[in-house]
Amino acid sequence: MIAGLILAAGESSRMGTDKALLTYRGRTFIETNLATLREAGVTRLAVVLGRHADEIQRAVDFKGVDVIVNHHYRQGQTSSLQAGLKALDSGAGMSLEAVLLCLVDHPAVPAEVVSALIAAFRATRPPVVIPTFKGQRGHPVLIGRALFDELLGLSPEAGANSIIRKYRNATQFVEVGDAGILLDVDDPETYGRLA
Repeated sequence: MIAGLILAAGESSRMGTDKALLTYRGRTFIETNLATLREAGVTRLAVVLGRHADEIQRAVDFKGVDVIVNHHYRQGQTSSLQAGLKALDSGAGMSLEAVLLCLVDHPAVPAEVVSALIAAFRATRPPVVIPTFKGQRGHPVLIGRALFDELLGLSPEAGANSIIRKYRNATQFVEVGDAGILLDVDDPETYGRLA
């Protein structure tokens, strides 16, 4: 099984408002992420919330989604990734093959990209699958089970990239035709450019 893990626990300090609840094409960013994963056939879904977790849970229908609240979200994104991995792995047992790591501030990723990453993983079982657009790496990133223990062992200040870079030679890069994988909506200016 490949699960979808959406990280939405940050403080959104540059944006000034919760990115999870910003809207894109009539839905919140978090609803958009969930819909994209579902459209690509991902059935096991988890969301990690932190700041304003109660407010976000009141605003979004999380039916069929594991909601994990990371009370240590101020320690950074690694702590949220670890909280999500622990929750998914304990629930799915050994059947969890990989996790599609999605960031809530990347709402423009189409389902076709997610499907392409899953297909690439199923074909050759690399430790990491990363989408690229014109050679630039984007999101989401598919992380195989082989890396879970190393990711769970990271200190909070260490980024998951330190592990992913370690496996660069074994990583499968999937060139896609959609620049949405590169669009990181981090501030009001970027949000204003979101079509």
